[in-house]
Amino acid sequence: MSEVRTGEGLHALVTGGGRGIGAAICRTLTTAGYRVTALGRSVGPLDELVRAGVAQGWVTADVADEAALQTALAQAAARFGPIAILVNNAGAAHSAPFARTTGDDFRRMLEINLMGPVTASRAVLPAMIEGGFGRIVNVASTAALKGYAYVSAYAAAKHALLGLTRSLALETAKTGVTVNAVCPGFTDTDLIGDSVARIVAKSGRTAEDARAEFTRVNPQGRLIAPEEVATAVLYLCGAGAASVTGTTLVVAGGEVG
Repeated sequence: MSEVRTGEGLHALVTGGGRGIGAAICRTLTTAGYRVTALGRSVGPLDELVRAGVAQGWVTADVADEAALQTALAQAAARFGPIAILVNNAGAAHSAPFARTTGDDFRRMLEINLMGPVTASRAVLPAMIEGGFGRIVNVASTAALKGYAYVSAYAAAKHALLGLTRSLALETAKTGVTVNAVCPGFTDTDLIGDSVARIVAKSGRTAEDARAEFTRVNPQGRLIAPEEVATAVLYLCGAGAASVTGTTLVVAGGEVG
């Protein structure tokens, strides 16, 4: 296995890279010296990242669209070289009581949160194995480790992503490729902001009270900062984590041990 140092100009691709946790990961990896491609569905946020120097390039695709995702990954590799670091960050959540969660809801959650990482990993693994080095980091959730009410489809998909992580890590253990997961708790992103707004609109509660629904499960009593998740991802991408594979790194203020 070749020696590879953090920040050596390796090509890193971050799905869901346009905002929130994904944008923080792009910024952190760029600062560390990686050549970062951000992948997302909307051109505007991606272009802003590049103009701000947060990423070096971007490609667009819906991770639930297998053909489009494969094309975007091929475009990224053609522009910036083989993808040595893959961060499967793109995800979506569906909230509803189980009785009102349809089969289509479950399939959609699986397509985005599981099959997106499956497609991306299949696309990049051959070059990683041939080069003797690679890092795949799946951004899962504390919902991959425990249950939450009213998000059964999301929790099931994130549990599946964690199973994929552990199995793929064993298959690639002797190749120089590591596969790990980062499991954030509730994180201070637009997604939480939108959820707070919906709670306020439906219940008439204050935004402070609605926000407390998300902070109360964290023993530290706060939301996780996107940069904290990005720092965990950076560690798993580096040479110092060469023996760390099949691992779940929880960033949740003590919510999950």
